[in-house]
Amino acid sequence: MLDRLTSMAAFVKTVDLGSFTAAGAALGLSSQMIGKHVASLEERLNAPLLRRSTRRQSLTEVGQLFYERCRIVLSEAEAAETLVEGMSAAPRGRLRVNAPVAFGAGVLAPVIADFLDRHPGIEVELTLTDRYVDIVDEGYDAVLRLGPIGDTNLVARELVSHDQIACASPDYIARHGAPERPGDLDRHDCLAFVNWSGLPYAEWRFAKDGVTHSVRIRSRFQVNDGRVLVAAAIAGRGIILQPVAILRDAIADGRLVPVLRHYVPPSRPLYLVFARRTPQPPKLRAFIDCVVAEMGVRSGDP
Repeated sequence: MLDRLTSMAAFVKTVDLGSFTAAGAALGLSSQMIGKHVASLEERLNAPLLRRSTRRQSLTEVGQLFYERCRIVLSEAEAAETLVEGMSAAPRGRLRVNAPVAFGAGVLAPVIADFLDRHPGIEVELTLTDRYVDIVDEGYDAVLRLGPIGDTNLVARELVSHDQIACASPDYIARHGAPERPGDLDRHDCLAFVNWSGLPYAEWRFAKDGVTHSVRIRSRFQVNDGRVLVAAAIAGRGIILQPVAILRDAIADGRLVPVLRHYVPPSRPLYLVFARRTPQPPKLRAFIDCVVAEMGVRSGDP
């Protein structure tokens, strides 16, 4: 029995080029074999597809309908083959990735190092910035974002929601004491992160026993660089509120001490964001798989 997809391809090419001879030349088959493929389809359908004359061939009504569906089927089959070929090919090429400064340096950079070990054919250019970047206009393959996405034209893979924690240095606590409740923050220096719009986060939220406590913080030092914010906290300049993943090392070695431990700040959702592409390049698909695997576990308590 003749292969049905090959028969469909022979039929479509015959219609497109107007004869068995031209279709055979295009597909590397004899005109007789093209005729057998078309005849096989007509026998299977129990209906004529072509009107044959000595000068030309034209579609019957059934043939016209079948021709249109065959084109769709062949197109989908080609797309499926392309997808599988891409999946089986070793990913290679250059990836441009963007992430927030402190998070990218402290959390994402080690993941990328492992990713490069697994995929020697890929290069990664990591740009760290705390401003909002336009993935398409600025030519990034993938961006990691803490907080809401906003742009519905992008694909966002939600990773782990990062727990936040309030901390201060031992020196700051020795000089100013530790706040016992969120309302105490109005008597402390708080270190405010300035977001991509240029506005500082002036309100901190905490929850306890189902009750949310919102506090307008007093901030004499505001900065749009997460690393500078952490350094300022370690230097005793004030209280910081940031994801646990960013502060874990400083807490572990005693440079920062958690405060307000009985009050829980809201978690910040983390997303891996990329443009819609069909099919996805193997290098991007490999990076997505790696990041999802490595960052799919909650950050936990230090």
